[in-house]
Amino acid sequence: MKNAGPCHFALFELQPSFRLDLDQLAARYRELARSVHPDRFADASEREQRVALERSASLNEAYRTLKSDSQRARYLLAMRGPELPLEVTVQDPDFLLQQMQWREELEDLQDEADLAGVAAFKGRLKVAQQELNERFAEVWEDDARREEAERLMRRMQFLDKLSHEVRQLEERLDD
Repeated sequence: MKNAGPCHFALFELQPSFRLDLDQLAARYRELARSVHPDRFADASEREQRVALERSASLNEAYRTLKSDSQRARYLLAMRGPELPLEVTVQDPDFLLQQMQWREELEDLQDEADLAGVAAFKGRLKVAQQELNERFAEVWEDDARREEAERLMRRMQFLDKLSHEVRQLEERLDD
């Protein structure tokens, strides 16, 4: 993995793992962010200010990566093997069919302005995300199952994007 700085997990004094206590991660982030915040170095030398800014940026990037299930999955896979391409043609016909069904359902909910239906859809999506997370957690460390882990990670990324679209629709319909 191309990484000039310390491992994201090491910044938080964590062992690389897919399963994380996100409350503990957030608390540790706040603690570290206070210690490296550039404002604390306002009277320091230019070099020290630059280092503080770089450390703060690295910490923010690490936190964003680790708090997101799909980004953490991608990061873990990259740590264990070759760099993953950002865009991959998904050769997963079952999931492609599921994607089309979800998109059609979301479009129908939008056309009908069905806020209750959107809430139910969001709940089913959350369950699907939890199931993917559990499956990924079981396989990511097994080199023999790397292809499966990559497929699950790509599914996680799609569900993240779909969840974002659902939240946007919810906001539009709620106005």
